[in-house]
Amino acid sequence: MRTDMGKVSKFSWPKVVVRKWLNIPTGADEFHSDYDIHGKVDERRKSCSDEDHYVFVPEDFSGWLFEAAGGIKPPPVTDSLNLRMFVGTWNVGGKSPHHGLNLSDWLRSPAPADIYVLGFQEIVPLNAGNVLGAEDNGPAAQWLSLIRQALNSNPSDLELAQRYDIATEARTPSSPQLEHQASVKPRISFSNLLSMEDEIDKEDFVTLLNSNSSLYEEGLASPTCLSDNPKQRRFCLAASKQMVGLFLCVWVRADLYQHISNLKVSCVGRGIMGYLGNKGSISISMTLHQTTFCFVCTHLTSGEKEGDEIRRNSDVAEILKRTKFSHSLRGFKEPPPPQTIFDHDKIIWLGDLNYRLAAGCADTYELLKKNDWQTLLEKDQLRLEQRAGRVFKGWEEGRIYFAPTYKYLTDSDDYVVQTSKSKEKRRNPAWCDRILWKGEGLKQMWYSRGESRFSDHRPVYSLFSVQVNLAKNPNYNARSCPPTLSGKSALASACVAKVQAEELLLIPRVQSCLNTTSRF
Repeated sequence: MRTDMGKVSKFSWPKVVVRKWLNIPTGADEFHSDYDIHGKVDERRKSCSDEDHYVFVPEDFSGWLFEAAGGIKPPPVTDSLNLRMFVGTWNVGGKSPHHGLNLSDWLRSPAPADIYVLGFQEIVPLNAGNVLGAEDNGPAAQWLSLIRQALNSNPSDLELAQRYDIATEARTPSSPQLEHQASVKPRISFSNLLSMEDEIDKEDFVTLLNSNSSLYEEGLASPTCLSDNPKQRRFCLAASKQMVGLFLCVWVRADLYQHISNLKVSCVGRGIMGYLGNKGSISISMTLHQTTFCFVCTHLTSGEKEGDEIRRNSDVAEILKRTKFSHSLRGFKEPPPPQTIFDHDKIIWLGDLNYRLAAGCADTYELLKKNDWQTLLEKDQLRLEQRAGRVFKGWEEGRIYFAPTYKYLTDSDDYVVQTSKSKEKRRNPAWCDRILWKGEGLKQMWYSRGESRFSDHRPVYSLFSVQVNLAKNPNYNARSCPPTLSGKSALASACVAKVQAEELLLIPRVQSCLNTTSRF
């Protein structure tokens, strides 16, 4: 596989076109990742009287007796961890990002996140050259560079502390007793705030949430963020994958990176002839500690003609059916890794789903002027199809309190429907860009949109509280981010992880050991 992110020469297009039209796999199971292993513990299986012959076994090949660091592995003890996950989706209209593009509006969060899942649609124009020809990886590299810079370029702790102290002093009451209380606990941490929701009245919780988030509304950091170790606030690229204009990347906090395993990708084309990649999905599967995640970034069939929603429903059904994650040999007692989307503990579905407003909403323009989103949402095709049980049955989506995200004039706050005089060019505003989820231990805390004018879509983002199951096991392969680099150096340093690689290194005469099952 190529390790550079440049565009392939057009001289190689005939071969690429043939492979695409015949639906021949072309590295669809490969992805980019900040993957670095150090301090690996060699684990040796007792060798069945084969003297010095033994097998090197992967970390998760459990159910066997291991000899590591002079002892036998104890069984894992399960516990849980609460994390925050930021999910964002953005159709960028085939435009490459310019160097000064500010992602802070989109990546802002009411609380610091531990995981970032970012999906893009149309990172390249969906023309014949990009759909049928060689993949243009240049824009993906630019987006990765901007995201890495945005996530890892935080102000210094001192600077944040000074800003927070100024804000605290401005709000300090005159009473000495209240001053003391404010200095002891100036602001409730977000995790504590979440746990209080079920213990207090809804009205009191909303009041507390609003007062507690005032610092964020003014661009100030939280005490929780201030106390974090700078190294822990670094984010690593767990995996990224592109399919024509679709692009999905998952970033995790540096200290969580070592606990990620079973990274796999799966791409499903639903464009031309139902197979090409101008429409479809990219799915990333991963295990964090003992919890499995699946992130599905999609760009479904476009159009607002009657019956187009049925084609979108069909896209969803085919993606669920055709998404497969292949895995190598596992331990006998180890639960098999997820092979389909529904096999995962927690699933996030994001992207430009392209569901529009149903026909018959003639007063759209008047409702837009009144900001009457709830009346408009009554005609939302996704909600209508979901309620009828024709798509996303059993999935959840948060309440929408923001304006339709499509279709805007570029670099404008005006919808096309408000300015276009030609009927052919008119596009009714719609909530095309959505985030849904499925699974226990997922709680959505925020659902909103950004206001960047970069494309004809507005970006959408959500914050989740996520419960992750832990396994207290002292022996694992330590995985960490490489040193922070920028530009081409960072891209060159990111190694490429290939799935379906050989996991077992067999040493001579191991087969006789494996066949002697009666000795175990």
